Amino acid sequence: MKTFSKRIRSGKEKLDQEKKYYTLEEAIMQLKAFPRAKFDETVELNFNLGIDLKKSEQMVRGTVSLPHGTGKKVRVIVFCRGEEARDAESAGADHVGAEELIEKVAGGWLDFDVVVAHPEMMKEISKLGRVLGPRGLMPSPKVGTVTKDLGRAVKDIQKGKIDFKSDKTGGIHVPIGKVSFTAEQIKENAEAVIKMVRDAKPQSSKGTYVKSVAICSTMGAGFRLDVASLGIAN
Repeated sequence: MKTFSKRIRSGKEKLDQEKKYYTLEEAIMQLKAFPRAKFDETVELNFNLGIDLKKSEQMVRGTVSLPHGTGKKVRVIVFCRGEEARDAESAGADHVGAEELIEKVAGGWLDFDVVVAHPEMMKEISKLGRVLGPRGLMPSPKVGTVTKDLGRAVKDIQKGKIDFKSDKTGGIHVPIGKVSFTAEQIKENAEAVIKMVRDAKPQSSKGTYVKSVAICSTMGAGFRLDVASLGIAN
């Protein structure tokens, strides 16, 4: 039988046990009122999509720029050479390099959150597919991480641009800030993500597209949102 900490039990006792679904505003209010952990928890949106998992064309992916960022320092590495390397460094990339950086990652070094690459580097980077692929870190032109404008890509990522992709169960999990954010900041970040997921609906998707959406914090309770109130047409 699952047991909860005193903090979690205390928070759950204050919730309306009869209420199953919340508007976004209601859920954020409840989330921020929930007893805090000893660190600044991440707030996350979780989607359960009704896509056909057997059809690759129904995989949902995209990018979104959070108006208020994620609240987390994003570690960006860039694969490039020459003048492009200087541009990436000037933009604030944490690590920049070519063959030597590829070998470092191939050797097991993974102290980064996002990978950006110049198109000319993709042939060499392909050898990292088994390392980066399973972790969702492989750069892709579809999400803007394979580009010639490396400086802009790095700046956009550090300002709050993130990518999302449906997993093997049809779920999408997107960090949208920290509990310390104001309710309005969390709301605006959430609305940006909801819009992008809504707009990313595959043309071939039939039936209910978004089955459920929930918002939660790292160590707090989760709150299921009223999908109809989010403006998502199923």
